Amino acid sequence: MGRQEVSTRLRPRQLRLFENNLLQDMRALEYMQKKGMFETGVSRIGAEQELVIIDRLGRPSPINLDILDDLNDKRFTTELGVFNLEFNLDPLPFHGRSLRVLEKQMLLLTKRAAMAAAKYDSDVILVGILPTLLKSDLTLKNITPRPRYYALNEAISRLRGSQHFESNVQGIDELYVKHDNVMLEAANTSFQVHFQVAPEDFARYYNVAQLITAPMISAAANSPIFLGKRLWQETRIALFQQSIDTRSHPLYQRHTMARVSFGSDWVKSSAIELFKEDITRFRVMIGLDEHEDAFEVLKNGGIPKLKALQTHNSTVYRWNRPCYGITNGKPHYRIENRIFPSGPTPLDEVANAAFWLGLINALAKEYKDIPSMCKFDDARGNLIAAAREGLGAQFTWLKGKKMPAKALILDELLPLAQSGLESVEIVDADIARYLGVIKERVERNQTGADWILNSFTKLKETENIDKCLSAITLEIAKKQKENHPVHTWKPAKLTPTKDWRLFFDRVEQYMVTDLFTVNEDDSIELVVNLMEWRNIHHVPVENNNHELVGMLNFRTVFRLLDQLKEGRSFLNKPVKTIMVKNVHTVIPETTTLDAITIMRENDMSCLPVLNNGLLVGLITEHDFLSITAHFLQGPDLKNTRPAKKH
Repeated sequence: MGRQEVSTRLRPRQLRLFENNLLQDMRALEYMQKKGMFETGVSRIGAEQELVIIDRLGRPSPINLDILDDLNDKRFTTELGVFNLEFNLDPLPFHGRSLRVLEKQMLLLTKRAAMAAAKYDSDVILVGILPTLLKSDLTLKNITPRPRYYALNEAISRLRGSQHFESNVQGIDELYVKHDNVMLEAANTSFQVHFQVAPEDFARYYNVAQLITAPMISAAANSPIFLGKRLWQETRIALFQQSIDTRSHPLYQRHTMARVSFGSDWVKSSAIELFKEDITRFRVMIGLDEHEDAFEVLKNGGIPKLKALQTHNSTVYRWNRPCYGITNGKPHYRIENRIFPSGPTPLDEVANAAFWLGLINALAKEYKDIPSMCKFDDARGNLIAAAREGLGAQFTWLKGKKMPAKALILDELLPLAQSGLESVEIVDADIARYLGVIKERVERNQTGADWILNSFTKLKETENIDKCLSAITLEIAKKQKENHPVHTWKPAKLTPTKDWRLFFDRVEQYMVTDLFTVNEDDSIELVVNLMEWRNIHHVPVENNNHELVGMLNFRTVFRLLDQLKEGRSFLNKPVKTIMVKNVHTVIPETTTLDAITIMRENDMSCLPVLNNGLLVGLITEHDFLSITAHFLQGPDLKNTRPAKKH
């Protein structure tokens, strides 16, 4: 969890003071490591769980502060979005029944959060990216009102200059979105696993963690849909990097790292390498209102918290992040695995953790020099392949061997993970339980991402996208309470609800987005054929800058064809000579009632929807007929989706 007591703005003198404290912390860290002050001979595990709060339709519910007040539990804390929560699990010795204890803690705390949410007619859910999120959910009105989050938004915006945040991800569908704040990051929800290692072992264990990142993503993918688009199997990988990238466009031409990254090379000797690289590569974004003299603490027999270092480290988001901490008065290093998405169930998550922990333990003992066996760029390329393709990915493995993800996991990695868990005497029943979940998931080819996509494919044949994603989200929440692993789930089905009318609350929930447009200089004949071939009644007209400049409708065009005797000379004229100009428009967040009022008062049969001045959708009389049909049928009747026209 990031520190909350931060400075929102740093004047140059404050910035230099914080930088001085940061450098002093580094000197103290090097001193403690050189003097052998770190805890050794102890292996601990821990985790942080991020949740999404949802309402009865599976939409984000912005009540995290209310829930925290009710819980009154220091293990729970806020996240960037008001519809997110996080809780910390207790550190555990990596031994015996620790994995089963971890699962019990997760079940208990998730249940507590759900009970608190239920008081507000809400629930909590474990998922990498909430399928029902809309862009209107990711505005500053939904940022958690805490100094750290405002400071983060201000700092990243300042470092980017005047440029918007952008996300561009291509999968089955393609997403391109521009945003004016950091809230795209709030779409990402993760399950972060911590593994404590001794300083002298850190480089070896960390390099193994880097090597196995890709197969971990393939086996655990659970984030395939964002803003209604089917993207990567683990879309978080792309979205998280792009959502808080401080690099402006010109800097992409330089060899600069994103703040969310896999890193730049293998670690050679120590965690200190990573801390130093992050200090030299990334500017300070937020500071502290209090300062600690690390060497004064050491002089007095204490162990410094290294607050400046930890604060800066919390703003650099390596997928495997080095962490400094103190337990029982002794400093230690941890590797924080940030790869795993939340969900689909606590059992699935602990299975992911068991796979990672067992594998990192086994490989670190078997392979002493990972850099000599694998190129760093191959490991980084494997990560992208896994995020895109999940279990369908192909990897370049040790010594350049090419392997499919499924074969690598089943034939090589699972047996190694088993030996790694056995070496720390994890009980046999728990090894079988958790690694069995991974084995079955991979053999059946059903990760959380696969289940979401399969369910979506079936549901969208008869339902609008908003209802499909709601049904999927509610089914995930239901299955999580049963704690049955995702490989056993059947595809989601639509469940009747009395609140179905809320699916048509705003125009962004049902507007047509698959649009056919023409340029203002195109011929009328092109429009006539477009309307006939595509069976559409409304055609937006754009200029060369893709700005909406007019509309054409079926009635106008064909009435003119009947009245005029110009023949082909008329058809050759540009559409701007007959289009309707000064068209009324709305934005995606416009309510349906407001849209109906605009159309009725202006005698319109079609209403364009603009976002940041660009056309993103259309709503027509046909859409309102569909909504009326839902009103007349009632919530308990089967509703089919008519073919859309615009």
